[in-house]
Amino acid sequence: MAKYIRTLTVFYDTEISSREIPFFRGAVLKSLGDKADLLYHNHTGAHTFRYSYPLIQYKRLGGKAAITCVEEGVNLVGPLLTDLNGPLTLGNREVFCRVADIHSAKTAVEIQEPASVYRIHQWLALNARNYAAYQSTDNLVERLGILQRVLVGNILSFLKGVDVHTEEKLEVHISDITDQHVWNYKDVKLMSFDICFKANISLPSYIGIGKNASIGNGVILRKATTNK
Repeated sequence: MAKYIRTLTVFYDTEISSREIPFFRGAVLKSLGDKADLLYHNHTGAHTFRYSYPLIQYKRLGGKAAITCVEEGVNLVGPLLTDLNGPLTLGNREVFCRVADIHSAKTAVEIQEPASVYRIHQWLALNARNYAAYQSTDNLVERLGILQRVLVGNILSFLKGVDVHTEEKLEVHISDITDQHVWNYKDVKLMSFDICFKANISLPSYIGIGKNASIGNGVILRKATTNK
C-alpha cells in the first residue's frame, strides 16, 4: 500500500552558487535564531547530531536558493515564510531573500510499474570504500553496477527516514551519466554525479538523497513515466 509523503519547497528570488548553499543554511539558521527547530539543523548538542534522513533541506534550484521540507518538516515551514524575508550574509556578500514561489505536493511513494524516470543532480555516490572499487576498474558495466547499488541503498535510506516499508524488490537502472565532478568538502575530495535513471518506485521531486542531502546534493527531479 502506498504512503503519501508530503513535501513543500520554498523558492526564493536569491541567486546563489552551489558552493554557497552551506552559507545559505548558516544564514537561515542565524536569521531564525530560536525559531529554528531541531529539524532545521539536526544538531542535538554541541557535538551530537540527529542521524536520520534530513527533513529540511537547503538547495539551489534553477540557480536560486530554495528549501525543501519533507513530512514533519512541512509542519515547521512557518518561519521560512514569515521571518526570512530580508538581508542574509552568504560568505562575503549580503543578499536579500524573498519568497518567489511555493510548491506543495503529496506523493504516493510505492513500488510500481511502469518504471519512473528521474534525474539526480550533484549526487555524492562514492565514499572512501566504494570510490576505491570504482577507480579500480575501467569497465563501464562494473562502474554502473557500483553506482546502481549505491543508488538503491540511498533510496532505501530515504524510505526508512520517512517510514515507508516495502517487501518488494527495489530496482534501478542508470541510463546516462551526464556530468561528474570532484568536490572538496571539509578538505575531503568527493566525486559527484549528474545522472538519469529509471526506478520501479514513485519518489517526490526536489528531495535529496545520499551524502549531504541536507545541503543541496543528490536532488531528484521526476521526468516522466515510461513503459520500457
